[in-house]
Amino acid sequence: MAPPRTYRCEAIILGYTPLGEADLLVTMYTWDQGKVIAVGKGARRSTSKLVGHLEPLTMVRMSMAHGRSMDIISQAEVVQSFSVLKEDLLTITKGLYLAELVDGFGAEESPNPELFRLMIDTLRAVEDNPESDMPLRFFEFHLLQVSGLMPELYHCVECREELEPDAHRFSPNVGGTLCLDCSPDDAHLRPLSLRALKVLRLLDRSEISKACKLSVDKSLADELRSLLSTTVGYWLGKEIRSNSFLDRLNNESLPGVYT
Repeated sequence: MAPPRTYRCEAIILGYTPLGEADLLVTMYTWDQGKVIAVGKGARRSTSKLVGHLEPLTMVRMSMAHGRSMDIISQAEVVQSFSVLKEDLLTITKGLYLAELVDGFGAEESPNPELFRLMIDTLRAVEDNPESDMPLRFFEFHLLQVSGLMPELYHCVECREELEPDAHRFSPNVGGTLCLDCSPDDAHLRPLSLRALKVLRLLDRSEISKACKLSVDKSLADELRSLLSTTVGYWLGKEIRSNSFLDRLNNESLPGVYT
């Protein structure tokens, strides 16, 4: 029996590009199918029933139809618009950073419900904590986790000895922490402070609501941002375009405590 031609799905819109005179090529991440790229026929026309429903960072319930080469969006209903997040340049940039990472790590026909839920939970956390970068750090860390790339934080990845306080380094490409005695030839070594290691371990065992309550100073915030974005970028295998703009916005903020 042939599979049904139409189906429904819940998705978060990651982005779109114009297609032809009036269509949109929409990239979305779904709960049960992973990344999906589909066509919104006539979606750029002001009279289209899809207008306003396919904006990036919008959670939607879709009716789709299988096409010859690409699926077609027939209906879309907004489940959550994240309108508060979209009112501010910094928070919308954070949201687009998340979307770029999900687009990069997500794969078509490869569902990862944990990644879908992580994206939704983090967008909500950014809305609720607009001044905090901790939702992004939580997302980066758990993105690695749900992608099967969880870094080691408790033992040396080379000799497997338990780490001693302030006697550790970090290497994205060998999979996490190293003791001071181990230096694999191919390891991209970087310093790792005890404070940063403690925060990473907290992220490992905490819900996002608890992580967002953590306050760190600028030095620690910068170390965490550099370490996690470098690790995510290494596994992504390409530059994260939105990261440079996000860093510029962060650098324009006043120094102080970063919650």
